[in-house]
Amino acid sequence: MESSSEKYDLIVVGSGPGGYVAAIRAAQLGMRVAVVEKMQTVGGTCLNIGCVPSKALLESSELFSLIKSHAQDHGITVKNPQMDLGKMMERKRRIVKQLTDGISLLLRNNHITLYQGMGTLRGKGEVELTADQTTRLNARWILLATGSKAVQLPFLPFDGEYIVSSTEALSFQNTPRRLLVVGAGYVGLELGSVWLRLGAEVHVIELMPQILPGMDMEISRFMAMFLKRQGMSFSLSTKINGYAVEKGLVHLTAEDSSGKGLDFTGDKILVAVGRTPFYEGLGLAKLGVKIDEKKKIIAIDKNYQTSMNGIFAIGDLVEGPMLAHKAGEEGIACVEKLAGGPGYMNYLTIPKVMYTAPEVASVGITEQEASEKGLDCRIGRFNYRANSRALTMGKQEGFVKVLADRNTDELVGVHIIGPFASELIGEAVAVMEFGGSAEDIARTVHAHPTLSEAIREAALAVDNRPIHALPAS
Repeated sequence: MESSSEKYDLIVVGSGPGGYVAAIRAAQLGMRVAVVEKMQTVGGTCLNIGCVPSKALLESSELFSLIKSHAQDHGITVKNPQMDLGKMMERKRRIVKQLTDGISLLLRNNHITLYQGMGTLRGKGEVELTADQTTRLNARWILLATGSKAVQLPFLPFDGEYIVSSTEALSFQNTPRRLLVVGAGYVGLELGSVWLRLGAEVHVIELMPQILPGMDMEISRFMAMFLKRQGMSFSLSTKINGYAVEKGLVHLTAEDSSGKGLDFTGDKILVAVGRTPFYEGLGLAKLGVKIDEKKKIIAIDKNYQTSMNGIFAIGDLVEGPMLAHKAGEEGIACVEKLAGGPGYMNYLTIPKVMYTAPEVASVGITEQEASEKGLDCRIGRFNYRANSRALTMGKQEGFVKVLADRNTDELVGVHIIGPFASELIGEAVAVMEFGGSAEDIARTVHAHPTLSEAIREAALAVDNRPIHALPAS
């Protein structure tokens, strides 16, 4: 096995949405950059086995569901629409390949050297790459961006066949007749929605008393109602005790909040109870890099530097929501700080999105969090059923909820459940980023007819003056 050595300004370990974005920004700032990636393709979990392929399947399955259920509403007759799961999966693979190829091209055109293999930290400024040959890479700075992995429950260990993570649930060869989903968060509800639309019976089991724990409770209640209408069923406040596989089926034993025993049977169980930082094999313990043992995250300072000088960490490895766009912005902020810039990052305006039907999106604090913080807020709501664009689309389920500080009118939270919430939330993020108010949105001209008018109407409702809804009594 041959050995060689290369020297860089920055080595980024991991090519996901945090790593490759940081690498590109560093190259723009004049650094000589290398990226180390253990997978065969760049893009990390999000692009290869996470957010992108799941959205491809969500889009395909929703189209199939709409054709079956609502084509007639538009005067379109479609006789016996059929699903080809193989072609659906092939479409997903094409999209992923196009994007991974695109990132590879971006790295090359920014003169970033890509090394594929397992990277291990060997000391200050040194990474050992294990692949066909051993390569020692040296740099002034090392940035860790290795992301996260699915949490495995000790009493429900993954076996890849009956008990699966989101990775396997993105590539089922056949639609399961009955799918049990453990965890009513974003991943569980999104993938549950995919297989529900494709013909599976989907039952969701959640330890907490509501779906989408941490989300605005009003949004959570309405989302549960919409998903139940679509055929998804739920067991909330339910604790799982164990499982058994018999005759090709998996059986769960559980109990509700009163201690009553429950039994569930399915073809597969999707465990979607969160993710945990992935830093195995990096050699952090040997170097003495501090880990928060309770949270399992890497401890960093305000500059994203770990306890070891010259080694930095971002994204799912550190504190904060495990979101691709959060990781990317941290990567940019980190390398800009290294280059002597301010490296700005506002954690109060990170949007969160769930791509079910209807979509859910939020930014800022919830009504419950405002109450806990002692913040006196005025709240404005507007229902999509009074929005002309939503009606023409046949997607009038949902509403917009705006929270503004009662004393200053500053926008502190916006929560949307409805069509294209993922796109609409950007307006709220921008206004909050500039310290704007509900009145700023209310005074902004919105095109008609558009879904975005619902945000303006909710902002108007903060002051009890909506145009297209009855004022509060």
